[in-house]
Amino acid sequence: MRPIRVLIVDDSIVFRELLAQNLNKDPTIEVVGAVKDPFEARDAILALKPDVMTLDVELPRMNGIEFLRKLMPQYPLPVVVISSLSDKVFDAMHAGAVDFVAKPAVSSRAQLEEFVKHELLVKVKIASSARIGNIKRTVMQNQGQEQRLSVQGHNLVVAIGASTGGTEATASIVREFGPDIPGVVCVQHMPPGFTAMYAKRLNDESRIQVKEAETGDRVLPGHMLVAPGGDRHMRLVKVNGFYQVEVKAGPRVNGHCPSVDVLFDSVAKAAGPDALGIILTGMGGDGAKGLLAMRRAGARTIGQDESTCVVYGMPKVAYDQGAVEYQEKLSDIARRTYALLNKM
Repeated sequence: MRPIRVLIVDDSIVFRELLAQNLNKDPTIEVVGAVKDPFEARDAILALKPDVMTLDVELPRMNGIEFLRKLMPQYPLPVVVISSLSDKVFDAMHAGAVDFVAKPAVSSRAQLEEFVKHELLVKVKIASSARIGNIKRTVMQNQGQEQRLSVQGHNLVVAIGASTGGTEATASIVREFGPDIPGVVCVQHMPPGFTAMYAKRLNDESRIQVKEAETGDRVLPGHMLVAPGGDRHMRLVKVNGFYQVEVKAGPRVNGHCPSVDVLFDSVAKAAGPDALGIILTGMGGDGAKGLLAMRRAGARTIGQDESTCVVYGMPKVAYDQGAVEYQEKLSDIARRTYALLNKM
């Protein structure tokens, strides 16, 4: 099998060369080009036909977001964005990028090698298998009519888990939730620092209130809590008849912290049949066992279908294990969520 052909776009010649050197250490990767701006990138894409492109957001002559907006309709290509701590990265995701990594503030060659080996390399390999056509199409299709919840006063909870492609998938569902939706808890695999910005963005764009979770936060109707990225897991607990979350440090589970499995397992224990679980696009199997535990505890469960996933990994593993009760296109998940909640 031929190696994954990678094009690097970054305005720093030192950073470009170090990325290329370290990516090329992996036998499954071949860096075919390293350029400084979108104009050189356009020519390199046509000439070199890379499988994946890494893209800095802040670039001379044209920023990475504008480049993505121009590129993707004409030449769909898996793109991994390398970004400083800024909410501009979510504009890049909306423009069609597959995933992103936080740009490291490296002070040594060894630190950069660790960044490439443990973060960028993983993202590049995942991106090489992404379904690029699903990124914009699924978001544009997701324009269902406003849903209504007929069940009142019942102590229900909705749990969502997602990874690659999930920032846009989760957002498209949450935009359809109204203030009557039961309390929502969510794990989206994301680097530290970005989850607070993601929560604020969702809060500004939706009809429900969204925030990054803290220990002791109540899980309330019309509210959503997003697990903070980093080294802490989020769990649902029930205290005096009310749901709240705990956010505590812990080891990685399935290679992730926070882990979807950890959240879903806690929801199965705390809420049992009063919960609904949704597993969305992402590589690997995080969340599958937890969603199965939820279903066995009487919860209703939904998985995103293959045709609308950017990466049909997590939902596939969950489906194959029998954890998914209903498999739906992304555009139908909010509707199915309300239909099931109205029967609980």
